[in-house]
Amino acid sequence: METNTRRNFIKNTLTASLAVAIGTPVLLEGGTAAAAGLAAEEKYTGAALKFTQLPLKYAYNALEPNIDALTMEIHYTKHHTAYIKNVNDAIAAENIPYATEKEFFDNASKLSAKARNNGGGAWNHNFFFETLKSGPSAGPQGKLKAAIDKTFGSYDKFKEQFSAAAASRFGSGWAWLVNDKGTLKITSTANQDNPLFDNAEVKGTPLLGLDVWEHAYYLKYQNKRPDYISNWWNVVDWDVVAKRLK
Repeated sequence: METNTRRNFIKNTLTASLAVAIGTPVLLEGGTAAAAGLAAEEKYTGAALKFTQLPLKYAYNALEPNIDALTMEIHYTKHHTAYIKNVNDAIAAENIPYATEKEFFDNASKLSAKARNNGGGAWNHNFFFETLKSGPSAGPQGKLKAAIDKTFGSYDKFKEQFSAAAASRFGSGWAWLVNDKGTLKITSTANQDNPLFDNAEVKGTPLLGLDVWEHAYYLKYQNKRPDYISNWWNVVDWDVVAKRLK
């Protein structure tokens, strides 16, 4: 009995030593895993997040004259596609362990600039393009309209405040309407940040977002950002926005 026990101890010790030497987790006799190897494996398999580019639900020219076809095509196929590729490259190269977009943004302040900026760009553009539609926009209805009226006084006052946030964002960035635990708030973020970031100045669940980077409007509007903002309201899909209000 003592001989068998001694033999098993030596066998397990040698096996575990070999596993550490080659960096491979292995099961010891009796079904016990080598702790260091298992921890490494769990960290690796947890890095399952991959951002994807959602297909547009309309043609590039569907939003004209408010947003022109060439801008839409370049925005979607060049800028957005690049964000998707770059963030996925960063996730793979940096072994980023987060499995969901929520975990990714909950830890945004810990990420590299490449991962953070491109992850924000990938998510923000999916969100932005999904919020647009062709044809006339009737404005918010039902529960969403009631919440906007309660918070801002009226839809027109909300538009005024949101447009001001978008127009006054210095340089590149976004304007947002968020739901902060039942309270609607207007905010703006720089670059490709969004209100889901752990270090966002104003946090909340985004309901509506407006891209005010120059690439979103410059071909048609040049330096007239307020004109772009004014016409953008004509293509907001308020049904999509309403579904985001829980």
